[in-house]
Amino acid sequence: MIKKLVVLLVFLLATVAVAYAEMKLEIPKELSKESQACVACHSTTTTGIYQQWGKSKHFRANVGCYECHVANKEDKDAFEHNGATIAIIVSPKDCSKCHSKEFDEFENSHHSKAGRIMGSMDNIIADVAEGNSAMKTEGFPMGVSAAAVNGCWQCHGSVVKVNKGGKLDPATWPNTGIGRVNPDGSEGSCSACHQRHEFSAAQSRQPENCGKCHMGPDHPQIEIYTESKHGINYYANKDKMNLDSNKWIVGEDYSAAPTCATCHMSATKDMPVTHNVGLRIKWNNRPAQLKQAHETDLSWGLASGKITGDMRMANMKQVCVSCHNVNFTNSFYIQYEAQLQLYSEKWAKPGEKLFNKATEVLKAVQGKEYALFSNKIDYTWFEEWHHQGRRARHGASMQAPDYTQWHGNYELANNWYGSFVPELKEVIEMGKKSPNPEAHKKAEELEKLLHEVQATDNHRWSVGNEDAAVKAEREQRKADFDKRYK
Repeated sequence: MIKKLVVLLVFLLATVAVAYAEMKLEIPKELSKESQACVACHSTTTTGIYQQWGKSKHFRANVGCYECHVANKEDKDAFEHNGATIAIIVSPKDCSKCHSKEFDEFENSHHSKAGRIMGSMDNIIADVAEGNSAMKTEGFPMGVSAAAVNGCWQCHGSVVKVNKGGKLDPATWPNTGIGRVNPDGSEGSCSACHQRHEFSAAQSRQPENCGKCHMGPDHPQIEIYTESKHGINYYANKDKMNLDSNKWIVGEDYSAAPTCATCHMSATKDMPVTHNVGLRIKWNNRPAQLKQAHETDLSWGLASGKITGDMRMANMKQVCVSCHNVNFTNSFYIQYEAQLQLYSEKWAKPGEKLFNKATEVLKAVQGKEYALFSNKIDYTWFEEWHHQGRRARHGASMQAPDYTQWHGNYELANNWYGSFVPELKEVIEMGKKSPNPEAHKKAEELEKLLHEVQATDNHRWSVGNEDAAVKAEREQRKADFDKRYK
């Protein structure tokens, strides 16, 4: 079954790449005159860039500055530079002239769509709660939040604005965000992972490469990886990883440990390299509620939406069995998905219902003065799913028990019982005391809903109503433990 899914994956990737197959260029026999002119100057004015290019495969293939930066006069960001029409930004569309397969896979991925965060709750927080409109540029005469410019946009990507004369607006450039929206309309930034101008495969295969963005309180993948057995083995055996290998097949060219690229992108004995990092991920651990990765692809109209969650899991298992046996791999997924269900049933589903009802109460109480993220409960619920909930899920998905437990599950419980429930009770009191009858009605609905949640098996212990059999079994386990370790 797994082999059939892998064959289907390869077929789909090949199918969507057909449109670009004729765009492949032959390797030049020598460096073009235009690039020779570039090098003559830049070898002294920007020595670092020149040296990085000199170490790259582009140099050995006679691909120079001009081949990547050449632009048409009608391009939005085109400008004249020493007799040549060029653009600063080398977009994925530009790279597709030679790397058509990689371009198509990337354009069909979650990575290239990361810039769509601009309309999400995360960016609204950066615009309003964290920031202001004090940063004014030609492209943003009304102002833009420096918090968004320096934070969100640098990982997710900005919509690059072009001012007069092809100059890039400083609020949106420099920017190598993975989902950057380029002047030519393409989404993404190849240089987010393949750093200019060496474009080293060894560099892009190392976990630190992903850690620029995949870190911190809400998605600490690099910290999780470092704690995990995978990370421990990698750092202990980095010199055995054969990172410079052209094919770099796990279980063949190296077996000491996987990196992020190994699991999400790189070749196995049965699968090719892919630049669509979502094709081996069943669950999207980002949203408040459980969601499979292909569901988002379908909503965006991406061809990869045809590759279902179970197919993606089968692809990832193909990576796992390069080092682990099938029983180990299957048991890991049983553990991981049990953690997802725990998060969903105990916290996410009831939490969202309670928060939404509490918001109705606050709107009725505050009227025109209500604003999202102006009340403490807004932050409490946001951190419940956006921080603690993600950490529990990500930690389990990458085998980091401390993140799963103390940065995830414990914080979920602490935040829920220590902050969220008391704040819900405060909102209920606010509604009951309000002169607005609608506020009183909504408060009673919230109180009823809270009591219903507290009466469920997941939460009844917190109101002194724990199931007697469950309590007795737990106390017996504790007694057995105490006897064993006297």
